[in-house]
Amino acid sequence: MNTILQFTNASIFQREHLVLSEVSFTVKQGEFVYLVGKTGTGKSSLLKTLYCDLPLTEGEGSIVEYNLRKIKTREIPHLRRKLGIVFQDFQLLTDRSVGENLIFAMKATGWKDKKEIKVKVEEVLSKVGLAEMGNEMPYQISGGEQQRVAIARALVNNPQVILADEPTGNLDPEISEDIVRLLKEISASGTAVIIATHDSNILSKFPARTLTCEAGKVISQSGVTSRF
Repeated sequence: MNTILQFTNASIFQREHLVLSEVSFTVKQGEFVYLVGKTGTGKSSLLKTLYCDLPLTEGEGSIVEYNLRKIKTREIPHLRRKLGIVFQDFQLLTDRSVGENLIFAMKATGWKDKKEIKVKVEEVLSKVGLAEMGNEMPYQISGGEQQRVAIARALVNNPQVILADEPTGNLDPEISEDIVRLLKEISASGTAVIIATHDSNILSKFPARTLTCEAGKVISQSGVTSRF
């Protein structure tokens, strides 16, 4: 398996504040990894560094063949097209249908051909189990379905990595399990998935490699249930 993400002795900063130090780990193609830790321990800052919302200024880091220390501002949109980013609060446009939300994201990342867009929208909605919901408005569907739309949006550019920041944080336990099961299926098809979470139910139900943010460090453990 190819290494798709790598940190070597990296320091993660939130402005001038050092959040994590001596960060060293790798993630391989198709790997499914949890990122856990109490609130404020650096999970979101680590993810933001991966999609260049925060700069990497110390140590080494790379993701999908982009060097995070050397990446230029104009290259960041190209990097993000290789990533799928899923947030806790869905971030759907409430005045557009499910399908239009996907089309908006696709056009923003360079898609132009209407037929290709239509085919891709149908493909990703089918993949997340929402094949019949393209014309529904976000307020007409459940929270779990809205998160599936967010995952579909993350899939439109065939990402090599999905970064999911607390994707089940606003969902009840049964729906949360469905979302994680879906992300595991996506991982099994070759897309690396990193989920930031503190949902202990999910960690015990779907054990996988775990990266723990604790006391300013990141500790890697294989397939263990975290206490967070």
